[in-house]
Amino acid sequence: MDPIAPVYGTTVLLLIAAAAVAVLLFLIIKVKLHAFIALVLVSVLTAIAVGFPLGDIPDVLIYGFADTIASVALLVGFGVMLGRLLEVTGGAQVLADTLVGRFGEKRAPFALGVAAFIFGLPIFFDAGLVVFLPIILTVARRFGGSLLYYALPAAGAFAAVHALMPPHPGPVAAGTLLDGDIGIIMLVSLPIAMVAWFVGSYLVSRVMGARFDVAVPTYLFGEQNGGTDVGTGTDAGGGVGSTTTKVKAPAFSTVLGLLAIPFVLIAFNTILTTLVENGTLGEGNKIVDLLILLGVTPVALLITLLVAIVVLGTRGRSMDDTMSILDDSLGPICAIILITGAGGMFGGVLELSGIGEALTSSLSDLGIPLLLQAFFIATAIRVAQGSATVALTTTAGLIASDAAGLGDVQIALLVTAIAAGATVLSHVNDSGFWLVSKFFEMDVKTTLKTWTVMETTLGLSAFAVAAVLYPLVG
Repeated sequence: MDPIAPVYGTTVLLLIAAAAVAVLLFLIIKVKLHAFIALVLVSVLTAIAVGFPLGDIPDVLIYGFADTIASVALLVGFGVMLGRLLEVTGGAQVLADTLVGRFGEKRAPFALGVAAFIFGLPIFFDAGLVVFLPIILTVARRFGGSLLYYALPAAGAFAAVHALMPPHPGPVAAGTLLDGDIGIIMLVSLPIAMVAWFVGSYLVSRVMGARFDVAVPTYLFGEQNGGTDVGTGTDAGGGVGSTTTKVKAPAFSTVLGLLAIPFVLIAFNTILTTLVENGTLGEGNKIVDLLILLGVTPVALLITLLVAIVVLGTRGRSMDDTMSILDDSLGPICAIILITGAGGMFGGVLELSGIGEALTSSLSDLGIPLLLQAFFIATAIRVAQGSATVALTTTAGLIASDAAGLGDVQIALLVTAIAAGATVLSHVNDSGFWLVSKFFEMDVKTTLKTWTVMETTLGLSAFAVAAVLYPLVG
C-alpha cells in the first residue's frame, strides 16, 4: 500500500505518534494488558486518529501485520525447531564447550559476539538470532550471571552487520540510490561495523549485565539437560513412556557443518542476487535461479532442519520421538510471532500515515551538513515507523540529489551515517524489539532500558567513526 496524503500538519502527526506510543507503553507497563492486545488496539486507534478512511483501516492493519508475519513466522518456526534439536542432542553444548575451551570463560561473551558477527554477514538479524539462541542460552546457563552478558554481544553483532553492511538489503538499497560502489561500501563498512559492535554492543553489555540481572529463559528450549539423555519420555529427551538411554553428543565438526548450511546457502543467494542486479550476471540462468531459491532464508533453514533431523534427530530416537520434540518446540513461539506481527502492524500504520514523510520533509530544509542531515533524517524515520530498512531507503532517496558528485568513499560513509540513524532508538514499533523482548523473556521496561540503549549506542558509535573519517576523505 502507498502512504496516504497527510490529513494533518507535521506537528499534529508527531503529537499523534507520540501519544500512540505513550498509550501503548501505559497499557503494557501500567495496566499490564497483554502486548498483543495492546498493540492491535493502539494500531486501530492510531489509524482512526491520523485520518484513514474507516473502510480502509482493515487493509491498513493487515498491511503491516501480514508483511511482518510473512517474514518472521517461517524463520522463527524453522529456527526454533533447529535450535531445539541442537539443544536436546547436545549440539549446543558442544558448540558452547568448544567456544569456552578456546577463548576461556572470561572471553565467552566476546567469542559469542565474534561468532555471531561472522555468521551474520549473509544472514538477516532475526534468522541469525533464532539459530544462535540455544548457543547463547547454553553458555549463559553454564556460567551464570545475567543473560545480558552473553545475549547482547551476539544480538548486537547481528544487528550491526544487518544495518551497516552489504549484502544486507538496507545498505545495498541506500548505496544503490546514492549511486555508490557496493564493493567499496562493504570494505568501508566492515571495520566501522566491527568498531561499532565492540564499543556500542560488547562494552555496553558489560554495563547492562551488571545493572540488570536477567535470568536465562526456559520456555523456548526448557531446562538444560546436556543433550545426552535420549529416550521416549515427555521431557527434553523425547516422547512418552519408555526408558532413557545415553547417546554420545555429536562432534563439533558435525554441528559446525549444520550451521554452515544456512550460512553458505544464504551467502550464495545474497552474492548472486547482487551480481544479477548490477548486471554482472544475466537474468534467466536456471542454475543461478536455483541457487538463489535455495538461499532464500526460509528455504535455507528448512533444508538445514531436514539435514538436522537426519543427522541429529535419528541418533537414538525414533522419528515419532523427534517429531514430538519439534512439535513441542512450536508451542511457546505462538505468542512471539503474534506480538511481533502486531508490532509490525503498529509500525505499518505509522508508515502509511505519512508521519515519516512529513517529518523528513521538514528536516531536509534545516541547512545542516549532509552527513549530519542524513543521520537525523534516518533517525526520525526509524523512530516514527520502526523499520530500519525503510529508514535507510527513504533517507537515501531524499538526499540522493545532494550526494551527487561525491566520491565513492564519501558515499560509503554517508551510507554508514544513514544506517547509524536507522539503528538507534529501537522501540515498540519495531518488530525486532519484540523478538528480543520475548526471546530473552524481558518485560517492555527492561527491554527499553537494555536493548533500546544498546541499539542507540551501536548506531552512535558507527556515526562517530563516519563523522571522523568523512572530512578526511573529502
